[in-house]
Amino acid sequence: MLKLPTIFAAVSFAVLPSLAMAHGPSRLKVTESIEIAAPADKVWARLAKFDDASWIPAVAKTIGTGGSAVGATRVLTLKGDGAPTVEEELTRIDAEARTLTYKITKVDPKVLPVNNYSSTIKVSGDASKSTVEWKAGFYRGYPNNDPPPELNDDASEAAVKGLYTATLAELKKSLEAK
Repeated sequence: MLKLPTIFAAVSFAVLPSLAMAHGPSRLKVTESIEIAAPADKVWARLAKFDDASWIPAVAKTIGTGGSAVGATRVLTLKGDGAPTVEEELTRIDAEARTLTYKITKVDPKVLPVNNYSSTIKVSGDASKSTVEWKAGFYRGYPNNDPPPELNDDASEAAVKGLYTATLAELKKSLEAK
């Protein structure tokens, strides 16, 4: 006769693998960086103005409240059909360390296929050159299992990576031209 602990163990081993496969998506991370032949203070001055996202090529207009203080918000109106928007909030800023962290509070996954997105921008360097590192953590655009291809992990990572790469290249171009 089987004892209760043996039955419990047998049932656990049968059920646990299916529970592990049933969990939702994993948090994704993207990090991009670029070197810019411009003083770090100049680069930071451009990026630290949370209520001015004009340095992001995809942005047509920024409406911000709260300046660059923690809790400040901004609505980015993007270029393109229908003028989609992204709403963001500044969650941390450290001028001495030249870092700022923000989160997306509202975005249509068709515009940027992410959920629970937070991002940090850091500028390092000296009086002649700088490095900008932009990193994010987020979940894919479809929070449940079996996402459609346009909202899966690969699509979400590719969208963020593409945005970061294009934006950093334009930032470099604009700051080195001045």
